[in-house]
Amino acid sequence: MSSGAPGLRPVRAPASAGIAGLACAVAQPFLSRVVSRIAARHPSLFARLGPHQSSSFLIDPVELPFALLLRPLAQGPVLRAVPRQAAPPVTAKIRGRFLLLLELIDAEEDGDAAFFSRDLEVSGDTEAVVRLRNALDDVDGSIAAEAASIFGAPGRAILARLRVAYTSEKTGGAAG
Repeated sequence: MSSGAPGLRPVRAPASAGIAGLACAVAQPFLSRVVSRIAARHPSLFARLGPHQSSSFLIDPVELPFALLLRPLAQGPVLRAVPRQAAPPVTAKIRGRFLLLLELIDAEEDGDAAFFSRDLEVSGDTEAVVRLRNALDDVDGSIAAEAASIFGAPGRAILARLRVAYTSEKTGGAAG
């Protein structure tokens, strides 16, 4: 994937395998907890993927030292942190800035506009990505807020701060 697209900031330097591995190990318990809770609260989310429930998606937030591997399996979805340079073959890749990806999860950003402005890169099976997007669009409420709530007041505060910073960055203002 090209990191030179105008809307994407390239990863400054490849994270060493040790740093990426450590970041993955730290993030994994949180990711497992989040995907379990979301699957329990929204069982139709992954069922809506139909034949793409066996697909694998690499979600690559460009600022993080790792990518996220999503396997929306019927028997239980899996969300794992993986060093991007050691990522397994996947059905589709979705790459963009972390907060853009977060906003896309909650349908607060227009995925088509982000794609055409080159703020979002999609490769692989685009039908699988469209199915995932449509399934997310059908969720009532905010998946990001639900995920943050798993961690109580600190999780909600971090999400609120991230959203303020993202909104400020999009509008060119200083994050308060």
